[in-house]
Amino acid sequence: MVDPLTQHNPSFRPEHQPAYSIDEVLAVLEQAGSPAIVVPPGQDESSQTHSTDTPEITGVALDSRDVQSGDLYIGVPGAKVHGARFIETAVAAPAVAILTDAEGLEILREYPSGQQLPVIVVKQVREVIGAVSALIYGTVATPGAPQIYAVTGTNGKTTTTYLLESGLSGMGLTTGLVGTIEIQVGGANVPAKFTTPEAPDLHALLASMREREIQATAMEVSSHSLSYRRVAGVQFAVSGFTNLTQDHLDLHGSMQEYFLAKAQLFTPEYSQTSVITLNGGPQIDYGYHMAQHALAAYGDDTFGDHVITLDLGPAAVSHEIADPALTKAEIPAIWQVTDLQPRRLGSVFTLQHRDGFCLDLAVGLPGEFNVANAALAAVMLFTGYPTERWDEITNVLTETTQDQPGAFRAVRVPGRMEIVANAPTTIVDFAHNPDGLYQALEAVNQAHQIAEHPGKTILVFGATGERDTTKRAVMGDIAVRGADIVIVSDDDPHSEDPTAIRLDVMAGARQSIEEHGLDTALHEIAPRNKALAYAVELAGEHDIILAAGRGHETSQDFGTHSVELDDRVALEQALMDYGYVTIRDDSSRREQVESRNG
Repeated sequence: MVDPLTQHNPSFRPEHQPAYSIDEVLAVLEQAGSPAIVVPPGQDESSQTHSTDTPEITGVALDSRDVQSGDLYIGVPGAKVHGARFIETAVAAPAVAILTDAEGLEILREYPSGQQLPVIVVKQVREVIGAVSALIYGTVATPGAPQIYAVTGTNGKTTTTYLLESGLSGMGLTTGLVGTIEIQVGGANVPAKFTTPEAPDLHALLASMREREIQATAMEVSSHSLSYRRVAGVQFAVSGFTNLTQDHLDLHGSMQEYFLAKAQLFTPEYSQTSVITLNGGPQIDYGYHMAQHALAAYGDDTFGDHVITLDLGPAAVSHEIADPALTKAEIPAIWQVTDLQPRRLGSVFTLQHRDGFCLDLAVGLPGEFNVANAALAAVMLFTGYPTERWDEITNVLTETTQDQPGAFRAVRVPGRMEIVANAPTTIVDFAHNPDGLYQALEAVNQAHQIAEHPGKTILVFGATGERDTTKRAVMGDIAVRGADIVIVSDDDPHSEDPTAIRLDVMAGARQSIEEHGLDTALHEIAPRNKALAYAVELAGEHDIILAAGRGHETSQDFGTHSVELDDRVALEQALMDYGYVTIRDDSSRREQVESRNG
């Protein structure tokens, strides 16, 4: 039998699934504050009832292409098309019932197939998908369900979840991971479709994890998933906050709305315990404000129990105040980074609890922001366990021997400060917003300061189309102030003109060069593979090449078509063309030597 988790299919289903009636769905909708009506097959609202005799429901699907026999198909308003218009595909699967809104009901009347099934109608269908999915897949307070560790924030979510998964695995648990890059369930993994899956897929996945006896899962929770209620009905054991910086304003409209979307996670509705990094981004008030919000949600007397705070100390990169009225707010730190020793491609740091408990940790990823990620992951692990097990966690996280380097040192995250070659040092990172780019460049320049033979920083980056346009010039400014050579190219233009996007970035870069009297070399090169090759052409063995923006992604979206492009593969090819040895090539050679010597 083919394991569904090895197929490129974001819709994971448990093998054993009980059936539920429409009456049971209606009861859940009532509890959720969304009373519904049911329009029987082939009838209109004049025949509406509050229950009906229909086949039983064994699954939920939001995408008509994912519908399986016995599913409740949910038709929601989309950005361009209402999901009800895909009813013919859903009915052919066959779905056994439909959940939609009043607009969807009107659309269904246009299709003969739309009148073959009972239709459950609610006012705001998005608001109830999580509750219905939780019912069908039995993911609310079910015995044997995995303990879920959630991470949200603008930057650092992916790396923090990988670090968490490594720590949980080190504790002897069978683990899962859900995030931007991939979904892991035990030893199986597939590429991810979204940072956080849609509610039906997420609840089905959690049910699959329960069946497979997964004990703990690390999950990224995006602001999109909170705004669109994708995680409704999920209860997280521990939720962590990394930082909040400019991004996704095309969706949220303002930083305040972006903040409020993230803040939903740090409430009793979603999280048993919240861990807040107080100073994890360039605008320090957001962390303190988030801690204030969490205390208001849980109650001030929960500080230290349900609300845990982390001060990054020397690893903090705060350098701006977004709103002076919100700064610090006299919220103390329960955990603190008290010492930091940067290495060229990693760091060693001390993490201390307010009661005096402390430990030394090593992380094998470059940059102080990865110290922040590792510190948050460690605090979340300690928070998830009683104090009598803290020594056990310490043994997992700390270095004991060269062969046992600690759970965080060996973690490598695809496309997150991923090293492709050592000479010249060539790094691929997902940094695609101002703060992410700033911190990636800081990490690279810090590596130069420590190096015996410091070289130049060569940056290749672009900006995404159809997203917040205000960050383009800002990123151009950050680029030319942080790198010696900047090559502006394309990211994912989507349906926007790539040339226009590059012009926006170049304008910010040129203005900064002029205003600050910089001698940064600035180039504009497209397509991106040529920009990457040019970076290698310019590099010497002591230089560092940073390809920022795309990370693990393997194709570029140009709206009408996609182009295969993996920055790591393109750089490897260019490096080999110029006679350099890549990490992958070097590893293969070592394996061949070891095989011959074995």
